[in-house]
Amino acid sequence: MNAIEFSALIGAASMLAGFLGALTGLGGGVVIVPLLALVFKVDIHYAIGASLVSVIATSSGAAAAYVREGFSNIRVGMFLEIATTAGAIVGAFLATSTPTHALAIVFGAVLLFSAAASWRKKIDNPHAEPNKLAALLKLDGSYPAAGKKQSYTVQRVPLGFGLMFGAGTLSGLLGIGSGAVKVLAMDEAMSIPFKVSTTTSNFMIGVTAAASAGIYLSRGYIHPALDFPVTLGVLIGSLIGARFLVRARTKVVRIVFALVIATLGFEMIFNGITGRL
Repeated sequence: MNAIEFSALIGAASMLAGFLGALTGLGGGVVIVPLLALVFKVDIHYAIGASLVSVIATSSGAAAAYVREGFSNIRVGMFLEIATTAGAIVGAFLATSTPTHALAIVFGAVLLFSAAASWRKKIDNPHAEPNKLAALLKLDGSYPAAGKKQSYTVQRVPLGFGLMFGAGTLSGLLGIGSGAVKVLAMDEAMSIPFKVSTTTSNFMIGVTAAASAGIYLSRGYIHPALDFPVTLGVLIGSLIGARFLVRARTKVVRIVFALVIATLGFEMIFNGITGRL
């Protein structure tokens, strides 16, 4: 296989990753890292570097569409980015000295936890009592639902902020944009509707990834020949995924979210334990 064919295959696979990333709020990186490491046999540190660059593209491609449609909560995203950015820098420093097999096992464990948590049925409660801190920060919002605006109140702001630091650390450590943890933190801890959580996650992940990508670049793990087809494919896929999400049913999105990351989680843990990565 020559370089052109290799780049074309990676680009096509990255389109699928970008589509799933935009549809579920995962950011594409959760698919890109195991894809490059398991299928294309790329060193996991370079795979994480490529993933971080692609995550920035995913956020840029999908976030604009979500903001225009009125789904993303920009105030929530900007507030929580303070925690995720700090965590991403910590995680990136840890990743450069962590063994490859350990990264794979941690990656898989995070995915399985995320899949299990997202499978739980949760009913959005738009009539919850207003939270004083959320009201002070003006975090409450609304989103399009059934042809009208559905209001919601943000809950447990300190818990969500703390979880976002952990999400940022995982982003820098694993190169996944930490979309899975961000979505669950907003959906479960902060009681933000699932579609708002996924779209706000896409709005945030680019900033989180950029914070840790600089460290990977300084360590030599950003390779243009690999990153270009990955980024281009993810960007195209994320734009397609953004169009699907605004019409997709929440239940279907949750099922896709859980199945994709559970499958990849088992695969990463198995390869990490057996030393294939």
